[in-house]
Amino acid sequence: MERNQVIVEYKKGEVIVKQGTFTSHILYICEGLVKVFYEEGDQSLILRIASPKSLIGLTSLPTNQNIFQYTASAYVNTTVKLIDINIIRKLILENGRFASAIIDVLSEVAMQKNGRFFCLNHRQAFGKLADIILCLAGNIFKTDKFELLLSRKELAELSGMSTESVIRTLKSFQDDGLIRINGKTFEVIDPEGLMKICHLG
Repeated sequence: MERNQVIVEYKKGEVIVKQGTFTSHILYICEGLVKVFYEEGDQSLILRIASPKSLIGLTSLPTNQNIFQYTASAYVNTTVKLIDINIIRKLILENGRFASAIIDVLSEVAMQKNGRFFCLNHRQAFGKLADIILCLAGNIFKTDKFELLLSRKELAELSGMSTESVIRTLKSFQDDGLIRINGKTFEVIDPEGLMKICHLG
């Protein structure tokens, strides 16, 4: 497989793949964060944030679905390994254990998307932002204290809120002792409290 892959570095904001283009490679995120989003006209919907060890492009594995259904861009400076999609297809056909692992990844991504759509459609501002913070801590950075390289505007885009609402809600969470913010460093102080806000919507 080493002969059929290449490592590419992308700067913050740079487009990695474009919706509607042919899928020639599966992307493995080595380092950084990637925004995966669907575009229609001048509107966009963020589907997920891909963190290190994530794969992008698996939905294009069927030969009749060989175009990217979304755009992916670097949230921060990001290193990506591009793997020839035909090699992945060949491994799936020849290696049942590998195929099972790919199915597990696809299932996990689908569950994340379903949870995200539920959050966007059924939760109010406090619930949306609480869900995003818990997702960042639990799924992306995997720690309660992390350096958030996303701007308030990017947080607003991710949570489906206005920038002003994000700023107000973050201040409210901090005043209530749910989180602590020091510059770009976020710390989740009361995950149970944030989870309760998520459930209440």
